[in-house]
Amino acid sequence: MAGDTLSHQQIARMIDISAVQAFNGEADIRELVQAAVSFGFGAVHVLPAWVSFARKLLAGASNIALGAPVGFPSGGNHTATKCAEAVQLVADGVDEMDIMINVGKLRSGDDMYVLDELSDVIHATRVPAKVILETHYLTRAEIERACDICVQAGAAFVKTSTGWADTGATVENVGWIAARVGGRVGIKAAGGIRDLDSLLEMYRLGARRFGINLYAAIEIVKACQHLPSGMVEVQP
Repeated sequence: MAGDTLSHQQIARMIDISAVQAFNGEADIRELVQAAVSFGFGAVHVLPAWVSFARKLLAGASNIALGAPVGFPSGGNHTATKCAEAVQLVADGVDEMDIMINVGKLRSGDDMYVLDELSDVIHATRVPAKVILETHYLTRAEIERACDICVQAGAAFVKTSTGWADTGATVENVGWIAARVGGRVGIKAAGGIRDLDSLLEMYRLGARRFGINLYAAIEIVKACQHLPSGMVEVQP
């Protein structure tokens, strides 16, 4: 069976670049947006207070999505706070959002709380939502339960990680997620992807969105661009 052939432009379109560290300021947001325009990245993600600013910088770049996190990075916010944050993000101009799951509630077995919260936040805005699991802290059984909840709540994607934990996207947990969701929702691999081979490995497992550090993302696109054909074949 033949695999997919991806151009560097197609790879760039699957990558979300972000400036969501506490120290990121105006210069970082400007650099982020400029890189997205220059390399054709699919989305830029910023912290909530910077959404309006990023929206202005992206004027005229309708092919680049703007996103921001909800309940980031702990997920422990009150449900009402998460809903209010989501509504404000949409008012400020996001096209999508990454919602941090309440890890502590999930690990405590309170699946109904997690489901109700995600459903409330997702339906408060109806923009595409990717739900961050923070897989570093979860067992396989917890990851699988979280995937079922995400599907039921109406998530567009299950996302592995914030990138702040000790581990992020791994072959093992992306494989578990892919097996559990069975194509019912998308998969975003984030955290620790630093080269083209790693991205392609996650792609083979079913990931179609990738959260990657700005400078690593640029190097990944350049690595594909510099191949003899400017394209890479992904073996099944």
